[in-house]
Amino acid sequence: MTVLQIFERVGEDCSDDPDDHLVLDHGQREKARFKAVSRSGSEVRVFLDRGKALVPGEVLRTSCGKKIEVLCAKERVLTARTNSWRTFSRACYHLGNRHVKLQVGDCWLRISPDHVLSEMLSGLGLDIAEEFAEFVPESGAYKNHMSQGADHHRH
Repeated sequence: MTVLQIFERVGEDCSDDPDDHLVLDHGQREKARFKAVSRSGSEVRVFLDRGKALVPGEVLRTSCGKKIEVLCAKERVLTARTNSWRTFSRACYHLGNRHVKLQVGDCWLRISPDHVLSEMLSGLGLDIAEEFAEFVPESGAYKNHMSQGADHHRH
């Protein structure tokens, strides 16, 4: 089995077609050091700087010069929908108040499965569906703020 080592990020817009793909769930994309298997079956060992999650479409370069594109794996999620922006806003507020990772769309949101949060969202009036889908949670304003090297406070 081929073993590829990655130490470098190329970026999100790479003009060349990638040599291979890494299909990762949201938990794997948050790690800086891990092992995985590429779509072609190669073992991939990733050694990146900590603090910045991998994003779908990002291209990584192996030590031998190959380009590996990061893709989202489908995973078990809860998707909550409503036609009411007020209901949607309240749901986002309550999830944010609990520091829940969530993906936000137009009057829909997606979270990792949790029966307590599912009941809360249902009680707020959202329709809940458990499904397999790509999960790309918001990185958060605080995290974005910190990554720009700005001063910050702790609470």
